[in-house]
Amino acid sequence: MGKASKDKRDIYYRKAKEEGWRARSAFKLMQIDQEFNIFHGVKRAVDLCAAPGSWSQVLSRNLYLPAKLSSDGKDGGLPLIVAIDLQPMAPIEGVIQVQGDITNARTAEVVIRHFDGCKADLVVCDGAPDVTGLHDMDEFVQSQLILAALTIVTHVLKVGGKFVAKIFRGKDTSLLYCQLKLFFSQVTFAKPKSSRNSSIEAFAVCENYSPPEGFKEKDLYHLLEKVGTPSGADDLDCRSGWLEGPNKVYIPFLACGDLSGYDSDRSYPLPSTEGGTYQSLDPVQPPIAPPYKTALEMKKASSHGAGADTSKSYVDP
Repeated sequence: MGKASKDKRDIYYRKAKEEGWRARSAFKLMQIDQEFNIFHGVKRAVDLCAAPGSWSQVLSRNLYLPAKLSSDGKDGGLPLIVAIDLQPMAPIEGVIQVQGDITNARTAEVVIRHFDGCKADLVVCDGAPDVTGLHDMDEFVQSQLILAALTIVTHVLKVGGKFVAKIFRGKDTSLLYCQLKLFFSQVTFAKPKSSRNSSIEAFAVCENYSPPEGFKEKDLYHLLEKVGTPSGADDLDCRSGWLEGPNKVYIPFLACGDLSGYDSDRSYPLPSTEGGTYQSLDPVQPPIAPPYKTALEMKKASSHGAGADTSKSYVDP
């Protein structure tokens, strides 16, 4: 299937290339901001699982670049943005890159050093595991990734700060909601218009970080083992079964993005050009060190080796 066909089937994929975004996911963060105004007043931001960098681009264009062009930026005090990922990514203006593990406390220390001892106003995470197609398993692994992200959030996010993370909706979504409610006074699950209806993904928008009194970061997982309902009941075992029946939790869910905007599940005609033939654009920034790079190199080397052996046997049977 050619690139032009994908451009026709996925309007946000095409628009991302036309507008210089590294991935279509950039539109998801922008639509979340349109609804929740998460960028307001942000001076320090962290992007977890940042590669290939589309959300870091959004942070740069909405926080760093406007400040740089303003009088405040010329006097100093530019917003600071730190992007963290195990994989390296191409540079982005105004973004400090840290190659590290988001579950490691040392990574949090590096972030705080870049912020001169201060903590972040906003933490975003668009990370996701390789999906299997088994929704229950994918949902569980994704929820564990969010809780891993929460490890660094509790170290680097200031009280009153905001946290946005990708989730997979499923039968245990209520449990994840209650766990996040332990740390944020307001939690909403949002579905941007650029996210396909056929996808189980949504985004947890967590506002007003307010950890429990006396909370210590090292006690995070011990605290998550016991979760209370949003109504305040204590000592409930951390199982989604507790959240059914009389304890059933109703999660705020919001579809965000301009309802008159593009439909992510619809095919749109390709734009006409002067030459009459539409030319599909290449991706803005291919991965510079994808995790599958070694596998591709090994496959290429083995195919060349097999070709050489076949040629030799043909010439000299």
